[in-house]
Amino acid sequence: MAIFGYARCSIRDQIAQVAELRAAGCVEVYCERANGANGDHSQRVKVLTKLLPGDVLVVTRLSRLARSTYDLFETLHALAERNVGFKSIREAWADTTCSPNGQVMLEILGHLAEFERELIKTRITRARARGIRWGHHRKLNYEQRSQVLARFAAGERRIDIARTYGVSRKTIARTLKQHQFSMSEPRS
Repeated sequence: MAIFGYARCSIRDQIAQVAELRAAGCVEVYCERANGANGDHSQRVKVLTKLLPGDVLVVTRLSRLARSTYDLFETLHALAERNVGFKSIREAWADTTCSPNGQVMLEILGHLAEFERELIKTRITRARARGIRWGHHRKLNYEQRSQVLARFAAGERRIDIARTYGVSRKTIARTLKQHQFSMSEPRS
């Protein structure tokens, strides 16, 4: 049985988290220097693949392991299936290594995560039914996009068109691409 630590932190917080994990008995600590929104969590993947049945994964706080309740539950469920223990230093109730209480609390957390996921799906379905669009709002309205197409077809440069509307050349390029215009600049 080995105890592994995982920390996700800024450089400033790294020393404190690593010290806490070492004090908790971790033989190896994997430290991620990325924010939670960033999709690249190579150290997390490394530690999760290294864990064997009987090993324990320790974090300083639950928020260090996952960004959402659903993601947390999925990770903890995968650990439990592999017979890997889990422990959070700051949330003492989240400990599957010493008593069944921690396992029960994590099961409740899992059910809440499933409930949260279903609520999100319902909200998305309702919003789509009302015609709500997701993503960024367009910088140019329909009339402006039509003018952009006409001006580009007349030989005007993308940079000049962009300056007129106060947008970037990329916005103009995307507009032209959506309407299958040639992306080559006309020569003046």
